[in-house]
Amino acid sequence: MNDITTLLHAAGLKVTPWRVRVCAALLAATQPMSHAEIEALLPDVDRVTLYRVLDSLVAAGLALKAVDPRGVFRFSAAGTRHRHEGHVHFRCTGCGGVFCLKAQPPAAPRLPRGFRLGAVEMDVRGTCARCARRAP
Repeated sequence: MNDITTLLHAAGLKVTPWRVRVCAALLAATQPMSHAEIEALLPDVDRVTLYRVLDSLVAAGLALKAVDPRGVFRFSAAGTRHRHEGHVHFRCTGCGGVFCLKAQPPAAPRLPRGFRLGAVEMDVRGTCARCARRAP
């Protein structure tokens, strides 16, 4: 908890119990989580408070916010970004889950003169094992 307090202070945020708890949940997560998934982990948090905490963490650079294939926003701790580069992600079109695959993304394309490459990412989309079991 002391590390989270330090992170919040360094980002210029006031340390509140909910910011600490949400940060802890994001840091412990093995994949990006939706608002509803975080809410299920922290059932005593008010929905609006959770939205505000997540927005403040994203604005401060402590959390990342990305949209999944179903249009649902998913959140992860910003420090996990390096763990999600340099490999392929599988995105489930059923549940919206994001899973890391042990596969390298394709080589970067040759860019026209003056262009600068920022990142190469590859997402594979389909149905995860859990959703596939539920399908008829």
